Amino acid sequence: MKKSKWLTLFLVSIMVLSLFAGCTNDSSSSDNGDKGAEEEKAWTGEITVWDAPRWADENDNKFHWIEAKAAEFEQAHPGVKVKIVQKPWAEMADNLNVAIAGRAWPDVAPVDISGGAVSEKQVEQGVIESMDPFLTEEELADFYPNALDAYTVEGKLYGVPTALTVHAMLLNLDIFEAQNVEPPKDGKWTFAEFAEKMKQLTHDKDGDGKDDVFGFSTYILPGYYEAWPFFFINGGRPLSDDLSEYTFDDPAVVSAVKQLADLKLIDNAAPQEMGGADVGGTWKAFADSAQRTVAVEPWATWAIQAAQGEKFKTNFMVAEYPTGETGEPVTISGVGGWVMFHQEDEAKKKVVAEFIKYISATEEQVLAAKKYGVFPARESAADQNPFADNPAMARAQELTTHGVSLPRHTEWKKIDEVIQKELQLVFNGEKTAEQALKDARPAVEEFLNK
Repeated sequence: MKKSKWLTLFLVSIMVLSLFAGCTNDSSSSDNGDKGAEEEKAWTGEITVWDAPRWADENDNKFHWIEAKAAEFEQAHPGVKVKIVQKPWAEMADNLNVAIAGRAWPDVAPVDISGGAVSEKQVEQGVIESMDPFLTEEELADFYPNALDAYTVEGKLYGVPTALTVHAMLLNLDIFEAQNVEPPKDGKWTFAEFAEKMKQLTHDKDGDGKDDVFGFSTYILPGYYEAWPFFFINGGRPLSDDLSEYTFDDPAVVSAVKQLADLKLIDNAAPQEMGGADVGGTWKAFADSAQRTVAVEPWATWAIQAAQGEKFKTNFMVAEYPTGETGEPVTISGVGGWVMFHQEDEAKKKVVAEFIKYISATEEQVLAAKKYGVFPARESAADQNPFADNPAMARAQELTTHGVSLPRHTEWKKIDEVIQKELQLVFNGEKTAEQALKDARPAVEEFLNK
């Protein structure tokens, strides 16, 4: 009996000690988990964000949106400071290249929507972080596939797309009416129909014997592609599909370039400035009420809302680029967004990723669509029909189905400079289209063979 009693007491003691130990271990484990969570949330420091001008507020501040988002994020994340560095769009790429060379890149930077996609060269350099760990399958499913494709390299997502754009033809309907020229039905036309209307629209307004209003104009310079859909209408492209060969001297391209240049050089249906590098002057010739000397110009879709604003209010319509031998319309499309540059600190990386997701949310894409004239990259934003009261933008959005991207070759910027220089010579009348595009080949092949 005594042995049984002592054995019972011994077993009870063991059980009590085990329970005590278990409680102690659970408590310790919980404490460690809490500490780990606190440490994960406790990153503090500065996030450097580069951005370029967007839409202006009442004080003409074109950085007000990103400044407001930074302030909101800081308030929700005590101890985190978001530093905004203002950069011009035209200098963004070069400034990033300099920063990368000096290993002094920002934490976050935008992808210029006119550039169209994430830089594969920067991905190869290892300076851009993948966003795959920070986006769920459900979140990714909300983005249009072509938007994600623009930020995907070898199966990994390097950035978050926020906006799409296309190039479209803007037609000044007052000039069409004054010259009794019918606009293209439903905004669709062949190149032959387009060329004929451009000649009909060209006239001498002030009666001095010289034409001073022209049917068409555009510009040619590196990094700008408003004219390029004209060069694609016969099926030609600058590089082969595998990006290994130069193909812009193909007869399909040569004929397309020639017929557009002939509008100026032979038909006199375009001003002498056509094919130059004056972007602002070209815009004013179309939209400035003091000028209005060009009836038709191609622009990225930001120009639609600009032409609807009080400063450049214009009676216009949106049309497709004319069709060529393929019979199908074509335009250049671009995808803007944000990328995260390489981070050494894993805790900071998570906060930076959270900031990118914050400024890429559905409501921000709806706002950008309404204010900045871009199309959402998220279906949930497009579903809110941000252009319900803007038929011109709604029409332009339809053109995204005809959009093609620029080649994503790592040396595209340099290749582009070579080709654009030769195109300028064509529109200045210094070279034929055939000679210019042939002359571009050796320099382009040097970059392709690197």
